[in-house]
Amino acid sequence: MTGTSGPIGVFDSGYGGLTVLGELRRRLPEYDYLYLGDNARAPYGSRSFDVVYNFTRRSVRYLFDRGCPLVILACNTASAKALRSIQQKDLPGWEDGLRVLGVIRPTAEAIGSISRSGKVGILGTPGTVSSRSYDMEIAKLHPGFATYSTACPMLAPIVECGEASGPGADYFVRKYTGALLGQDPDIDTLVLGCTHYPLLLPKFREVVPESVQIVSQGEIVADSLADYLKRHPEMESRLRRGGECKYLTTEDPTKFTDLARIFLNESVDVEHVDF
Repeated sequence: MTGTSGPIGVFDSGYGGLTVLGELRRRLPEYDYLYLGDNARAPYGSRSFDVVYNFTRRSVRYLFDRGCPLVILACNTASAKALRSIQQKDLPGWEDGLRVLGVIRPTAEAIGSISRSGKVGILGTPGTVSSRSYDMEIAKLHPGFATYSTACPMLAPIVECGEASGPGADYFVRKYTGALLGQDPDIDTLVLGCTHYPLLLPKFREVVPESVQIVSQGEIVADSLADYLKRHPEMESRLRRGGECKYLTTEDPTKFTDLARIFLNESVDVEHVDF
C-alpha cells in the first residue's frame, strides 16, 4: 500500500463520530474521507476491552484495505479500549506507513492551555469513564492536575432519538453536570468526552457556570490532525485530495441515513458493508 494515495479513514462504533468528521471536513476540506460506522455491533460502551479491541481492529483493518493510509478513531470508547493495542500489537505487523490516531490524547493535550485551576471534569459513557483513559492521559501530560468523572448513560441515546433539544435532555444534562461539578467547586474545565455530546452543547451552556470552559472534541481533533500532517509530510503526501466523503455502515443504510441527518444536518448516501 505504501506509495498509493487514499482517503482519511474515520471510524466510530456508531454515529457520534460524525461530529468529529464534520469538524475535520471544515478544517481540512481538501482531503477525501471515508467514514465507517460499525452500527451493527454498537454500542461499544458496555463491552469488555477485548471485545472492543477485536471489533475496532477489524474495522480499522477494513479501512486500510479500502485504501486509507491513516485512520482516526472518532470514538472515545474505541480510543480508550483499543487504540494502544492496535498501535503496539497490530501496526508493526501490517504494511509499513499505516497509522491510527485517537481522540483522547489530543483532547488531553489541549487541557493544559485551557484549565487554570488544574481541576478538570469529564462527562462520558460508562465505558469511557470506567476505562479511566482521560484520567491517565491527563495525569501523564499534566502532572498535578486533578480529574473528576461522571458517567452519562442516557445522553447518547437521547441524541440518537432526536431529542437533543427536548425536556428529557434538559433533565439529564442538569443531573449529570450537577453530579460532576458537585465533586469540587474549583472545576473550571468540562470535557465532553463523547462525540454525541456536541449536539447537546446548548443545553450544557445553559447549566454550566460561565467560569467553566466546555471542551468539545471535534475542533481539537481537527486542529491536532492538521498539526500532525504538517509534522509528517510523508503521510500528508499519501492522502488523496478531492474533497469527497463517502460513508459505510455495517447496519441498515436507511437507518444510518436517517440518523446521520441528525448529526450532519444533511442527507448522505451510504454503502452497507459486512466483514
